[in-house]
Amino acid sequence: MSHPHPELKAAPPLPDGGLRVTALGGLGEIGRNMTVFEHAGKLLIVDCGVLFPEENQPGVDVILPDFTSIRDRLDDIVAIVLTHGHEDHIGGVPYLLRERRDIPLVGSKLTLAFIEAKLKEHGIRPRTVRVREGDRRGFGPFDCEFVAVNHSIPDSLAVAIRTEAGMVLHTGDFKMDQFPLDDRITDLRAFARLGEEGVDLFLTDSTNAEVPGFTTSERELNPAIEQVMRTAPRRVIVSSFASHVHRIQQVLDAAHQHGRKVAFVGRSMVRNMGIARDLGYLKVPSNLIVNTKELEKLPDHKITLVCTGSQGEPMAALSRMANRDHQIRIGKGDTVLLASSLIPGNENAIYRVINGLTRWGANVVHKGNAKVHVSGHASAGELVYCYNIVKPRNVMPVHGEFRHLRANADLAIRTGVDPDRVVIAEDGVVVDLVDGRASITGKVPAGNVYVDGMEVGGATEASLKDRVTLAQEGVITVVAIVDADTGALAEAPDFLARGFVHDDTTFEPVIPVIEKTLATAAEEGVGDAHQLEQLVARAVANWAFRTHRRRPLIIPVIIDA
Repeated sequence: MSHPHPELKAAPPLPDGGLRVTALGGLGEIGRNMTVFEHAGKLLIVDCGVLFPEENQPGVDVILPDFTSIRDRLDDIVAIVLTHGHEDHIGGVPYLLRERRDIPLVGSKLTLAFIEAKLKEHGIRPRTVRVREGDRRGFGPFDCEFVAVNHSIPDSLAVAIRTEAGMVLHTGDFKMDQFPLDDRITDLRAFARLGEEGVDLFLTDSTNAEVPGFTTSERELNPAIEQVMRTAPRRVIVSSFASHVHRIQQVLDAAHQHGRKVAFVGRSMVRNMGIARDLGYLKVPSNLIVNTKELEKLPDHKITLVCTGSQGEPMAALSRMANRDHQIRIGKGDTVLLASSLIPGNENAIYRVINGLTRWGANVVHKGNAKVHVSGHASAGELVYCYNIVKPRNVMPVHGEFRHLRANADLAIRTGVDPDRVVIAEDGVVVDLVDGRASITGKVPAGNVYVDGMEVGGATEASLKDRVTLAQEGVITVVAIVDADTGALAEAPDFLARGFVHDDTTFEPVIPVIEKTLATAAEEGVGDAHQLEQLVARAVANWAFRTHRRRPLIIPVIIDA
């Protein structure tokens, strides 16, 4: 099993007839999935998503893949293939299209509808190529065939990419629900047919590779959802991803069955469900949906609200309800149904919301206490099935944190794939398929690119570190007026502190420290204001740690007297 190595150098030029595969996101993290395929001088991109920030990344809206390695080759990109419409696969597209607007976007009907709505907000009208399962299209030297797969959003596709270097099969996100709500199952017959032809490199979804057995069918959630609708004494508030059309379909059907009306709450929910309904993916019984005005006239036991915020996102409807910052007031007898997963890293935020809702008297039903969620990803049993059907020559696990990639690699080896042909790569690691063998040959830059308000890439690791320091340790600004000739203080310095616990006398002991620092600097002939500021900052920081065990951010301001 080949592992990435920190000492990897920049990748050499691709040998003639070879195929290069570089993941710029999605390996080593759950999110911002993006893979670049290079062959015969052209590039094909599969997915371009975003990652949502964690608590140690304050002020960041989303995190993008790093486009540095393809920026001077934008004209070589023949297409962006989108496997499905989730944010972690399409959210980065507007930022890539800002750099070249006419890159064709290839995807299924629902996926393109979701990305077009998103691009509209960015003022971009994309070039699109609509495909469906069974279609085969050429994009430059890449011949792409699309295969139906089942996932937690309708219309998901796997893609088989044929090139002179061999065939790659990329599953996208998938599972093998045998009884999906739309009866569109993962097309294992196509997987088998491609396997017969010969799959040289198999890129498989690793998200649930550590989970034994098989992922439960979505239909098995019906009893739990139905029970909530039947027994809830007052309103039912359901929170789900704004793209999980099938889960919301189950909610609509159960609400309808028990004589409840439904209102969608939250901009993304209203928008996506409108799209899904218009395109026929969401079947809405007539007169079921009401607007918020009509809600006020209905008795509580006739109401179901469907909103966003199942991941504890601070701005989403559910978190705002928990914080009493939403027009919908949660009260005693309300039932809140969290029909979603706990994404790794979001657990605390989700439990905070559950606690907040419970405090207001709500009964919260979630995957911890009822069968209201199943994953959208294949478990180990399903992955092993796929390896046995496809019989790939080389395997590269994708989409997952390192532990998931490793677990997926082990599954491939257990089904008989040669360990030397199982490649565990991380973001930015370059894998070349040459003469039928896949191997790691180098790396390209693939850091985090932070979107902060309107600013893309402005926030850096260093500035986020400063933000965390500000949040945890506070800030002290020192304003000192210094006699330029003698280096002595013209008057006592001013201290402005925020988030650093202090009183009127706190900073008196540090004044002699500053005086001594300035005197030493004058003796050594340091007169440059910037250098003096650095010296003062260091002296005050050392003092703050010695006496208060705190590491505040120090902002020194030196003014010549």
